[in-house]
Amino acid sequence: MVIEDKMITNGEPEEEEEEEEEEEMVDPLETIRQKCEAAEHCVHTRERLEACENRVGSRSSTEEDCTEELFDFLHARDHCVAHKLFHSVK
Repeated sequence: MVIEDKMITNGEPEEEEEEEEEEEMVDPLETIRQKCEAAEHCVHTRERLEACENRVGSRSSTEEDCTEELFDFLHARDHCVAHKLFHSVK
């Protein structure tokens, strides 16, 4: 009877083991994005975006939004990501 209990528990992973595995998983796309955000052009566009957000946030009333700065940053980052991602796929 001891052997049967062992066989049943060996077939199903325990909950603690599943949680540990989930914590170790890292999204490779996020890793590439972080590397690209550290690139010079992305750093420059992020600085412009942050400056705009600070300027807009400090005003009580303004029609200015940071759409252009946000799009510039996202474009620079995604261009870098696409280059790195598709270069490694070839």
